[in-house]
Amino acid sequence: MKHIKIFFFLFLIIAGFSCTKLDETLRSELEQSTSGNVTADQLLISAYNALNGPFQNGDFWHVQQHTSDETLAPTRGPDWDDNGQWRALHAHTWNPDQGQIRGAFNGLLSAQFSASNVLQFSPSPQQAAEARFIRALTMFAVLDGWDQVPYREDLTNYKIPPKTLKGKEAADFIISELNAIMATLPDNAPAYVANKNAARALLMKVYLNKGVFVNRATPTFDAADMNQVVTLADQIIASTKYSLNDEFFDNFAPDNHVKSKENIYTLYNKSGDRGGNVRGAAFQVSHYNMNPGGWNGFATLSDFYDKFEATDQRRGKNYRYPGALPNPGGRNNVGFFVGQQYDLTTDAPLTDRKSNPLAFTRDVKLREAGSNLEVTGIRVIKYPYDYASSGDQKDNDWAIFRYADVLLMKAEAQLRTASLAAGALSLVNQIRTSRGASSLSSVDLNRLIDERGRELYWEGWRRQDLIRFGKFLQPWQEKAQSNPKNLLFPIPNDQLAVNPNLTQNPGY
Repeated sequence: MKHIKIFFFLFLIIAGFSCTKLDETLRSELEQSTSGNVTADQLLISAYNALNGPFQNGDFWHVQQHTSDETLAPTRGPDWDDNGQWRALHAHTWNPDQGQIRGAFNGLLSAQFSASNVLQFSPSPQQAAEARFIRALTMFAVLDGWDQVPYREDLTNYKIPPKTLKGKEAADFIISELNAIMATLPDNAPAYVANKNAARALLMKVYLNKGVFVNRATPTFDAADMNQVVTLADQIIASTKYSLNDEFFDNFAPDNHVKSKENIYTLYNKSGDRGGNVRGAAFQVSHYNMNPGGWNGFATLSDFYDKFEATDQRRGKNYRYPGALPNPGGRNNVGFFVGQQYDLTTDAPLTDRKSNPLAFTRDVKLREAGSNLEVTGIRVIKYPYDYASSGDQKDNDWAIFRYADVLLMKAEAQLRTASLAAGALSLVNQIRTSRGASSLSSVDLNRLIDERGRELYWEGWRRQDLIRFGKFLQPWQEKAQSNPKNLLFPIPNDQLAVNPNLTQNPGY
């Protein structure tokens, strides 16, 4: 096992570089130190694990969420300043050296390397297909954020820089990869294993955003691409493996691997085994005096919160699950937290560190300096806290693709195709009814993106959705009108320095 850990550490380092002498040296040392000690099965687990860093409340999640109208991290006096990097994300004033943008790009390339590396060690056909799915997912994320996807199939010759796939070329490559492995991926597998329906869901994402990858400022949506989205959705629906949960938060609970009927692809988490930092998702928003006590950081915006009806269970509730605190007052323990907060064991009202009432306000600024800076901003906890497990690793599997998203993507493709538009309303209302929200009398693209926000909030899709719907550059709370260059992230300077096939994105 020691050799496995050394191997994983080394290939993460390699992936951060593109074409230097260091690549060759590390590869040589890696081969010498691990020959005979690793298997494709072990490397495949490492490839799955490599997704945790970018996607599971990590840097890629941050750049997708904090650049949107759903999330911000206010600077609270001296706390959460971090050289302004959080403010830059929400205000769209980032540069090529912004920490989360650089970390997301490098982390995704590391995960891509990890997946490609499996293919060098004689995997079985299914293992190879799973690794190629992981690689396709990371390439899709890089395409979405940067429009330039460094890609290296051959990991034996680092004198050759990785080629760069752009725009439609990258999308077409991802589509061809997913179609090539579809038949070999398992049909019946746990959601944390790459499977046929996960590949279909990812294909839906590619086809739905293909017009954006061609022209982000003014995308058009080809009818053939939208028909592909509908066809793939129908295949997932016809599999009869999924249905909407009556209890929304079952999809995110510590036992969601058992309870969720919606999760198509997840990232595995098991305390004492492996996984990512689910605990951080709660700690980053919770006040110090809450249980769980946290770091009093992230919040959402009142305009976004106001999109929810009071009866919509997605807005928050007292969710009962194994290991939950007693919560005698029936207070929200998941969803959105606004107003006075209470001890979930005794129901005693909580106070901040100055003994003032711990009452979260609707108002929040990017810079908070007043006497109430500890309590500004509505907080969000989507993953019910796993009190039964200690440490960062909790048992909540992290949702990437869900059945509700499949239904919403199908509805969107129908709305973007005049001959199919009539079918969208029933799909949206199917979801709303299951969540306790009232049925809509009609649906258009503006209503649909609001519904995507209500259903998928804080799941890492909001930036992509806002761009596709033409709303990403618009002003919203604590953000002015954005520059069109912000439709793409800048290529990090350290990557430009080592890969001559990368060029800086326009405007940076």
